[in-house]
Amino acid sequence: MRALIVDPGAPGRLRLGEAPDPEPGPGQLLVEVRHTSLNAAELWFAQQAAPGEVIGFDAAGVVVAAAADGTGPAVGSRVVGFAEGGGFGALRAMDVADVAVVPEAVDLGEAATLPVAAGTALRALDQAGPLLGRRVLVTGASGGVGGFAVQLARLGGAHVVAVAGSADGRGWVADLGAHETVGAVDRVTDPVDVVVDTVGGDQLSAAYALLAAGGTLQSIGWASGREAVLPVGSTLGARSPKAIVSVYNGGGLTDRQAQLGRLLLLVADGRLRVPVGWRGPWGKIADAVEALAGRSLRGKAILDVD
Repeated sequence: MRALIVDPGAPGRLRLGEAPDPEPGPGQLLVEVRHTSLNAAELWFAQQAAPGEVIGFDAAGVVVAAAADGTGPAVGSRVVGFAEGGGFGALRAMDVADVAVVPEAVDLGEAATLPVAAGTALRALDQAGPLLGRRVLVTGASGGVGGFAVQLARLGGAHVVAVAGSADGRGWVADLGAHETVGAVDRVTDPVDVVVDTVGGDQLSAAYALLAAGGTLQSIGWASGREAVLPVGSTLGARSPKAIVSVYNGGGLTDRQAQLGRLLLLVADGRLRVPVGWRGPWGKIADAVEALAGRSLRGKAILDVD
């Protein structure tokens, strides 16, 4: 099959090539991939993967072989799903439990952006508990995960404070529904109840200091690549202690089908926008990598499989 394969000599170590067709296992269906999405994590995994490997988390397409055990969507169904690798191939085997049927009202390409970025934002906010009337701070808000987090927090009834480094980025997140926009965490003056942090480093430390008693910081990214240092004693002594939580700990990934179903319904109803900053054929992967790695991308990058 055609696939974006790891190549150490290519931009972002990814280029179009050939790879073996996947063979579905028990409880898996085979999907003809029409669209996939580029995430920051895939740029990291491309650096670690072996030449010729097919990476990629997100994929949307059409079922060409149903699961042998009779579960899941039928042949011809439009679906989107997540798996550990394989999303950058023209064919993909996926567990039925990690796949959701895409409503006709939702563009398949836009659906391909949901599993990693919107799914991560949703899990973080779910972990934070009820949002109605609470103040939620989102760092790295002009990125793919951040753009979804801003919208989902507002849908939950939160007052959303979004951090974006550029004036263009702040305008962009304001259009997505942020109530307040700032250029840096240290410009936030009032306490917040929840932080959704995609940056790590100094921003995580500064955001943690803003938490009200009983608040939580949901750590879902480390775009800064820097260590976060907390003041001695800052995690001790509070009657209602603050917490730093990672969405990748515990059982937060066990019901992906239901999470995707919730997100797809919001998109179909027009309540959740898919912020697309780049879209093109997968042969233009170098352009998508440049936009994402150079941090000029607002929202998500969609790769159309042709």
